[in-house]
Amino acid sequence: MRTELKIAGALVAIALLQACDEALVSAPPPAPFGEANRQTMMALVVNPAPYYEDLNPPTSGEHAADAVERYRNDRVKQPESVDTASAAGGGGQ
Repeated sequence: MRTELKIAGALVAIALLQACDEALVSAPPPAPFGEANRQTMMALVVNPAPYYEDLNPPTSGEHAADAVERYRNDRVKQPESVDTASAAGGGGQ
């Protein structure tokens, strides 16, 4: 009788261990913690092998020479001012 009880207990233990093993295998993968941090860091990394369709963009030596001449004579063109502030007003109380 004692041996039969040990065998029955061993069979129950094996069945329970088998159930635990199946639960671990079919469990969903863990959530991707830290993924936002990795994506942000990768957005700051420059592509080490960039692809350009046109390796020699069009340039104008005359345009560059005119700009240098204006710089030397202190007649630099002032850039256009761009207003980025909105003029929306509102009262609060």
